Amino acid sequence: MFKNMRIPCRRQAGYLFKNKMLSLIIVLLSIFLLPVFSYCQEILSRAVVVMDASTGRLLYAKNPDLRCPPASTTKLMTAIVALERANLNDVVTISKNASRVPPHKAGFRAGDRITVEELLNAALIGSANDAAVALAEAVAGSEEKFVELMNMKALSIGASNTFFINATGLPGSGQYITANDLSRIMSYALKYPKIREIIGTRITQVSSTNGNSKLIRNTNRLLWSEDDLVGGKTGYTNKARHCFVCAAERKNDTIVVAILGSPSREELWRETESLITKGFDVLNNRENPVFYVTNTEIDDYSIVKPSKRTYKLKKSKKFSKKTLIAKKSRNKSSKEKIYAKKKAKKYNIAKSKTNKKKNYKFAKRTGVEKS
Repeated sequence: MFKNMRIPCRRQAGYLFKNKMLSLIIVLLSIFLLPVFSYCQEILSRAVVVMDASTGRLLYAKNPDLRCPPASTTKLMTAIVALERANLNDVVTISKNASRVPPHKAGFRAGDRITVEELLNAALIGSANDAAVALAEAVAGSEEKFVELMNMKALSIGASNTFFINATGLPGSGQYITANDLSRIMSYALKYPKIREIIGTRITQVSSTNGNSKLIRNTNRLLWSEDDLVGGKTGYTNKARHCFVCAAERKNDTIVVAILGSPSREELWRETESLITKGFDVLNNRENPVFYVTNTEIDDYSIVKPSKRTYKLKKSKKFSKKTLIAKKSRNKSSKEKIYAKKKAKKYNIAKSKTNKKKNYKFAKRTGVEKS
């Protein structure tokens, strides 16, 4: 009888041993992996790379090869090509085409004569689109031909997953860059002392040959707070969200941080500072490198998710072209009508006096492109 009782006791002991080992493994995994997972969750941007500038070694990466819109980080490549093919003292006459480029711009007028160096200051410090187009036309005769040079240069330095369609980074179909390639472009740009000097300048004046001057302030806010920062280039469009690429130095170490698709400017600066610290900790063997990929899709770029209840819009003949009338559905329930009125009140939508059906009118939302 006692022999028969030993069997379940042995089995129970075996189960207890297995459970203890499993618990131990879980504890060890939580100790070593939990910091990694928690750090990954802190980074909200779509794609991020932290790179050792001297070796090209990746220290941190989130979706490093995800194709994203480059926004005004494009101007870094514009500056590289312009420096390689023009002299800083060359004088450029601003064309009508360059002066009419959509904002953000320095405000150059057609006929203004500006040196290449001053145009580089305006493009990299103030993220001026008119300066970028003027550089492109001065170097290649047209922006289209200049873009071909940009794409050739990207391939030559190993940024093979990048394609530009203009010299500014303004929105358009077919253009893309990855965080991996953007960090490569910044690493290459650091070879030019002039670019290092410009991207590290907080405020400067851009002067034309006739004496007119404009004060421009760097769009990189971290220049005022991050002592290790060499400099960087910002970017923003509605589709690209907030983008940034920068370099930081500590002693003999230089790292590059590239961020694409950050949800806000404040989040962009917070993540940059965090990633700079992370990069130097990995270089000094205080932390391990982190690499991971999410399910983020390139087409998922809407800043505000649309409501489940959508309203068909049609142009109003009684108002300007930019005025839209919310078309009511014939089969709306009373609850939906109340919801529509609340929506109208929320967005300061005024009732149209000229429309007997009490439709609601509101100004068309324009997608403002910043830098």
